[in-house]
Amino acid sequence: MLSEQSVPVVRATLPAVGAAIGDITELFYRKLFDAHPELLRDLFNRGNQANGEQQRALAGSIAAFAGMLLERPDARPDAMLSRIAHKHASLGVTSDQYKIVHRHLFAAIAEVLGDAVTPEVAEAWDEVYWLMANALVAVETRLYQEAEVAEGEVWRRMEVVERREESRDAVSLVLRPADDRPARPFRPGQYVSVQSRLPDGSRQIRQYSLSAAPGRSDWRITVKRVQGEGQPDGEVSSWIHAHTRVGDVLTVSAPFGDLALAQDDGPLLLASAGIGVTPMLAMLDHLAATGATRPVTVVHADRTPADHAHRQEQLDLIGALPDARLHLWYEEPGDGAPEASTGRADIGGLELPEGLTVYLCGPVPFMRAVRGDLLRRGVPAEAIHYEVFGPDLWLGQR
Repeated sequence: MLSEQSVPVVRATLPAVGAAIGDITELFYRKLFDAHPELLRDLFNRGNQANGEQQRALAGSIAAFAGMLLERPDARPDAMLSRIAHKHASLGVTSDQYKIVHRHLFAAIAEVLGDAVTPEVAEAWDEVYWLMANALVAVETRLYQEAEVAEGEVWRRMEVVERREESRDAVSLVLRPADDRPARPFRPGQYVSVQSRLPDGSRQIRQYSLSAAPGRSDWRITVKRVQGEGQPDGEVSSWIHAHTRVGDVLTVSAPFGDLALAQDDGPLLLASAGIGVTPMLAMLDHLAATGATRPVTVVHADRTPADHAHRQEQLDLIGALPDARLHLWYEEPGDGAPEASTGRADIGGLELPEGLTVYLCGPVPFMRAVRGDLLRRGVPAEAIHYEVFGPDLWLGQR
């Protein structure tokens, strides 16, 4: 909760800070990487820095947090904090790094806003920052404790024991611990981070959903090669496709992520598009392995059947569940998918039972459209959960 003296200052200056937040975050990252080039080389996603998505995500989260402090002082944006904290934990972020961020962020604020940043304004926004930072540190501390690791010590070596082509652009890798310790447990829907040492010497990190059920001696991830379509191709996904083979050893984090299958018997809707199918596969695999009888509606949208990663596996898992139904949409179904509809996913005609819990994963426009349809049909917002691959540009907009 903001202090009594800071509330009017933040309220008065939020419009100016909000209007300039894009310039502030851009300058902040430039200052941060000038002082600590190793962070861009070995921690931050260079692609998301280049296309501006990380700057927009940071700006949105700061603005959303400050707005909530003013409008709902008795509440805390737990969903936003949890999402950011899980991502930070998967990267091995430590509490000391918040001090580095604070120094360069406030230098950027002072430079962009100039004389408007009086000592009173600086003190009030300093309070906003540390309320958010300390809340994140508290959540991350709990996540590290649950993973039974020291702060930031999330990494271990995993050997690739199987590689399979799952579509034209997606490959799955089965990973087994390279030491004698068992693979860590996880919840269906969670992800791990993978370090890739690239030819220029950088250590880039990306997150990949665990695409098979927990409870085995190994993990599986599925990596889709990112085609730039006017932008640079994904450097890590392209590298993994070109170079990762059976016998290679990867550095992989403990599992994290707040999109995790609830353990109850209520009806489910699992809606995905493209490579967003991967966390849904882990959920379906888990449901099948545990003999679940709950009603499950599965929605998936893709460009073509050939682009649909794990297509046959998904069909088989749904067939193994006693009360599961699949609704497929392909933009170009061709002759090989008579069961599919043509075009983009449309849930308007689907039966939605009471007590439905929804999990979404895929491009943000897809999830925004599905979520909007669900809300209009009376599904409560708190029953709709989602995962974004990349910076969550949706956090401050929903």
